[in-house]
Amino acid sequence: MADGDGLVSVDYEVHGKVQGVFFRKYTQGEAKKLGLVGWVQNTSHGTVQGQIQGPTARVRELQEWLRKIGSPQSRISRAEFSNEKKIEALDHKEFQILK
Repeated sequence: MADGDGLVSVDYEVHGKVQGVFFRKYTQGEAKKLGLVGWVQNTSHGTVQGQIQGPTARVRELQEWLRKIGSPQSRISRAEFSNEKKIEALDHKEFQILK
């Protein structure tokens, strides 16, 4: 499937030891490095969630990072992705850490 060009938006939630380990800061850094926009925030039930938008191939790279790498101190048990859709334009100007 060669859908590397178009823009996509995907929501995510990462489970495991992902709070108090600079996970959001590292996620923001990785997203910016890949030229992606969106947001990341802690949830009340100990996970990290957010949204990624950008070129499909780059979004896939961040999904892989969220699934397997994360911040140095994190321990990811699983990453879930949902609401993936093709978009015409980006909804965000940058990648933000939400409180």
